[in-house]
Amino acid sequence: MDSVNVITAPAVDGALVLSGRFQRPLSLSLEALRRYDSVTATAFDLRCYTTNRFIRSVDAYRGVRLTTLIAEAGLPNEVPGEFKRTVFIARGQDGYVVTFSWHELFNTPIGENVLIAYECGGCMLDAEDGAPILFSGSDLLPAPRHVKRLARIEARVLS
Repeated sequence: MDSVNVITAPAVDGALVLSGRFQRPLSLSLEALRRYDSVTATAFDLRCYTTNRFIRSVDAYRGVRLTTLIAEAGLPNEVPGEFKRTVFIARGQDGYVVTFSWHELFNTPIGENVLIAYECGGCMLDAEDGAPILFSGSDLLPAPRHVKRLARIEARVLS
């Protein structure tokens, strides 16, 4: 069976599921995310991508790198180099979707600053605050890849 387009069960508040082409799919609570080594991003202004309109200032996020979670879930490599054709689709509970490629995350500095945040400004976040939050700290404008209530990261291998 081709697992490239696997669709998983509905999201649960505060939980993050890694599904699709992973060796070990994961389901992580906010508490589980907090047990990983963490990094802190720089505070930033959230601005609209199309108009550059100021939305709000966001204090420094703290969280786990997306690459750490992907490494734990593992990528298949039955065909040598297959993992390098993987794209990651991040979905919020509201249906908002953003993407990353394997090369972007593991072969550029961008990957060092893509976080799954569970803290902001030194305060723990919960599901009511929008946690977990995906944040791409190296993007020129952070709003397009700022996903509150992150529900799922799907891995798909391009043919």
